[in-house]
Amino acid sequence: MQDLLDQIRSASQAGLYFAALFPALALPDICGALESSDGLATGAKYTAWFDQHIAPRYRGSLTGRDCYLFRCSLLHQGKTVHPAGRYSRILLVEPGVQGIVMHNNVLHDALNIDIGSFCEDLTSAAEVWLPQARRLPHFAAHLAQFVTRYPSGLPPYIVGVPVVG
Repeated sequence: MQDLLDQIRSASQAGLYFAALFPALALPDICGALESSDGLATGAKYTAWFDQHIAPRYRGSLTGRDCYLFRCSLLHQGKTVHPAGRYSRILLVEPGVQGIVMHNNVLHDALNIDIGSFCEDLTSAAEVWLPQARRLPHFAAHLAQFVTRYPSGLPPYIVGVPVVG
């Protein structure tokens, strides 16, 4: 899992904001599933995980429900607006634009967040959560099935080249 978090962070730092944002938005799904007894993701688990681990940083401007709707619209339709959302859209500002950080502001009926700050909030929340989650009895079984990068291959299937599987 740390490999995924590191790649999200690297993509964000390299200015690859779509490549960072899409998996970052999936982290509450992944974490909620890993800590659940059945290992499955649901909207309710996403919302609960986000509300517990990330929403306090946003002081009411971004809740688990808001982020879940944003995640659904962005990942499935490529949009920053969801018809059931409370904002007309979410405006994502790239970090360091003219030395100004614009983050966590409600502008008229839109929410403005800094992409780099948002991706970092999601990845750092997952890193803080991970040691706690490791103590859950079913966590190890779910993590054993988590997508992993194998730098030298995955015998007996593929050997000698990196594989993700």
